[in-house]
Amino acid sequence: MSPEHWNLKGIGMTSQRTRDRMVLRLREQGITHDELLQTMSILPRHIFVDDALSLRGYEDVSLPIGSNQTISQPWVVAKMTERLLKMPQRPKRLLEVGTGSGYQTALLAQLFDEIFTLERIGSFQVRAKARFDALELDNIHMLHGDGFLGWPESAPYDAIIVTAAPVDIPQPLIDQLRPGGCMLLPVGEAYDQKLVQLTRTAQGYESEVLAPVRFVPLVEGVV
Repeated sequence: MSPEHWNLKGIGMTSQRTRDRMVLRLREQGITHDELLQTMSILPRHIFVDDALSLRGYEDVSLPIGSNQTISQPWVVAKMTERLLKMPQRPKRLLEVGTGSGYQTALLAQLFDEIFTLERIGSFQVRAKARFDALELDNIHMLHGDGFLGWPESAPYDAIIVTAAPVDIPQPLIDQLRPGGCMLLPVGEAYDQKLVQLTRTAQGYESEVLAPVRFVPLVEGVV
């Protein structure tokens, strides 16, 4: 759907009532951060998927966005974001690896000061930028780049969130975290992935496994 046809408030299965039901379901699934849930209740997820799928925009499922990529299910988006919000000090500068549809980016931009987001598929960035403009989000910096390399020119970051799964954690991303910074990412092979929280320390890093997940693989290069 083109920007001029977006209904940001939604109607029917994309209405505020449907968003409220999504938030209630997230609460039942263990998401407790009120500011996060309030933001998710307002953010129009239906504009981040193709028009044909907009009626499914608030279901707790991942949905295809083209090029074998997906928009993550709301619970996964909420879980990863909540972990960042519960850090001892709220991060200010965040790197997102994998802009995709831009839904996670738009959520982060309303909760944190400055978002740096990179995407390997150039056409995704064009569509995501249109969505950010429609939502009047002006604290997002975008880069067409390789997620394995991160965005070293803008490092260090207080936190990094990765929305596709490498088999192993890329060292350049660890290097771009400030000491005490946190990275959230899925790690593993296609059918054996875990959501991991990594914290950079003076000696290296500490990691904690949060949940089993299923993400698309992190792919090298740009297109």
